[in-house]
Amino acid sequence: MAEANQDRIEKIVELRAPVSRVWRALTDHVEFGSWFRVQLDGPFRVGVVNKGKITYPGYEHMVWESRTEKLEPERLFVFSWPPGTVDPDHSYDPEAKVLVEFHLEPSRTGTRLTIIESGFLQFHESKRLEVLRMNRQGWDMQADNIAAHVAD
Repeated sequence: MAEANQDRIEKIVELRAPVSRVWRALTDHVEFGSWFRVQLDGPFRVGVVNKGKITYPGYEHMVWESRTEKLEPERLFVFSWPPGTVDPDHSYDPEAKVLVEFHLEPSRTGTRLTIIESGFLQFHESKRLEVLRMNRQGWDMQADNIAAHVAD
């Protein structure tokens, strides 16, 4: 069965924590690394590339590379990652990137976090559905991880 949208994943999570707490969990590289399970080489700064090592069980062989695109305090955090990190079998334009956006807004119970990941159409057709499936499952797990992290 074909994916309805092969370019984008969107996940909305209601978190029982204030926006300021969720913002810190997303943008402090040590806190982010704790719930996302990645060891990053330094803080998120617009225009800066972060590298690191995935520490999630079963994915330790994967490396992290992201570029911080936007930091709008307590509202929007955006980073990008190169598609070649998950699909090394195909060559991609050096400027190619997948965007991950975290939109925060206050809600009755704390914070509504909308996670959007886009840019999957640039993946080779033979790999696209697999990457979408893996990343959709990954965001389901990460949504649970951040919910538990900010509830502490």
